[in-house]
Amino acid sequence: MLKFSSWRRPPHETLTLTSPILSIFRLLTQSPPLPDHIHDPPFSLTSNPKDNVKKKKKKKKKKKKENGESKKGQTFPFKSDLPFDFRYSYSEANPSVHPIGFREPPRFSPFGPARLDRKWTGTAAPAEEVVDPAVVSEQRKAVLGEPLSEDEIAELVERYRHSDCSRQINLGKFFACYCISLFGRPEYRWSCSVLFFDMVVLGDVFLSCIFLASKLVKEKSLSEVMFFPVVDGSKEGKGGVTHNMLDDIHNHWKRAEAVRIKCLGVPTLDMENVCFHLEDKCGGKIIYRNINIILLYRGRNYDPKNRPVVPLMLWKPYAPIYPKLVKPVADGLTFEETKEMRNRGLNLPPVMKLTKNGVYVNVVERVREAFRSEEVVRLDCTHVGSSDCKRIGVKLRDLVPCVPILFKDEQIILWKGKNGEEHDSQH
Repeated sequence: MLKFSSWRRPPHETLTLTSPILSIFRLLTQSPPLPDHIHDPPFSLTSNPKDNVKKKKKKKKKKKKENGESKKGQTFPFKSDLPFDFRYSYSEANPSVHPIGFREPPRFSPFGPARLDRKWTGTAAPAEEVVDPAVVSEQRKAVLGEPLSEDEIAELVERYRHSDCSRQINLGKFFACYCISLFGRPEYRWSCSVLFFDMVVLGDVFLSCIFLASKLVKEKSLSEVMFFPVVDGSKEGKGGVTHNMLDDIHNHWKRAEAVRIKCLGVPTLDMENVCFHLEDKCGGKIIYRNINIILLYRGRNYDPKNRPVVPLMLWKPYAPIYPKLVKPVADGLTFEETKEMRNRGLNLPPVMKLTKNGVYVNVVERVREAFRSEEVVRLDCTHVGSSDCKRIGVKLRDLVPCVPILFKDEQIILWKGKNGEEHDSQH
């Protein structure tokens, strides 16, 4: 084809051709070549090489944060004016019982390094300044204002006492299942099993994951948040009134006058203790209580902008080591008598059968009634868990009172004790 196009006919031959096809072909093949400038790209301004060098040298300068300043303008360490010692759990810990050892060095504070102006002792962060109780009482009375009338209380109770209330905090459930149903994404399971946190239920936040969960809650604009006092998402909460829960309650009080608190599990053995710590640590007032349901009122003069500073715990501290709950030989008995009591208790019918994360408000009274006719009592705690069984035994020891002599196969054997026998003989 190239040879054919480059071939030229003599002039005399071209005059004799009359075919229109050949004429058109000849016109195309013999037309003058197009100028080269037609194929050049359109004119464009050339960039100055000096400008390119300057652009490469110009980089975004990162703003140097001042020492101790966070992204949100918060300064470290936190300074809190709260007059009480900070603990992981307020309702389930007994400050009068001192541990005999620690599972982690006390120098590792759960509030994070250099984030709190208080020193962590392994069980608590004591307040450095001594505050006059009378001054604290006057400040709380000023926030509460005038007492509510019966009509105002009835209106608040009707608004927040129902189970579909969006301002609810649950005490004693675990975070993993609720978190999955809350966000609808199973990939968040890993964050729950690594650490907690408390996302809004009467509990606590186990917090390596608190940053992730709190951010997700803000993005979703959820009206209900749940925090649970657990480290592993597969375990139920046992923390009771925990430290991080105080911050959760104040967060609810920003948009609601009262918060509905539902208590489950071991803390329900002593509801008076739970109510005391809620009012003492948060500064509110309980306006309604029905079995395990509590409504906590914030006060007439409560100002969310002037709320107290509650530094969050970033993880749940390891429980310290305490003396053994059950002694090989009970006080006041010989070894043979203790062994006989344990065997007798295992063969007795159980006074009650406790369920996992149940409501135990009437257990103390039932055990006291059983001790009027029996010297040894058995509680069936199947599926409750060995850890919860020991917590139940500790509370019953102080509330009944009695002596736990055996924990075996999720069965609790309680002995009336010498003091109980002397009390019965006097009556």
